[in-house]
Amino acid sequence: MNYKITSFIDGLITYDYILFGVILLVFILLIIFSVLLRKKKILSIFLSIFSFIFLLISPFVGYSIMHNELFKNQTTLVSQKKLNFTKAVVVYGKLKNISTRDFESCKITASIHKVSSNKLKEFIYKFKSLQKMSILEEDIIIANEINFKIVVSPFTYLGDFNTTLEANCR
Repeated sequence: MNYKITSFIDGLITYDYILFGVILLVFILLIIFSVLLRKKKILSIFLSIFSFIFLLISPFVGYSIMHNELFKNQTTLVSQKKLNFTKAVVVYGKLKNISTRDFESCKITASIHKVSSNKLKEFIYKFKSLQKMSILEEDIIIANEINFKIVVSPFTYLGDFNTTLEANCR
């Protein structure tokens, strides 16, 4: 747990610090307005509650939206092949940098999940992967597209499966 927190803090960029600073500033301003309007109790209580909700929710939403905009990428599944003599699946894909920044690194994750004809089960299976495997690609410049291969091993599932790709770039 400590490793995850320190690696998250090490991965923060300048925009993240600006975002968190603005959120803290808005929180303080809302609390000040709440104190100034203490004679109007309902408005004061509403501003106080809203400011704390804003402080709790805004960092998560802001961080997510900002990183989705700054580090836009497009992953494409080219092919997937289950090997016959080895308990593995080989996934071939492409990653394209469609943002306005160069990527220092991208963690590309292939998730394999079951397939079902039932729509509800299919939806649930997407969140409950049979197996995940990740690779790290370095230095992807703007508008560049790279090909990659991920070997998911050991893979022992005998039924039908789907593969989804996801890339988290910095």
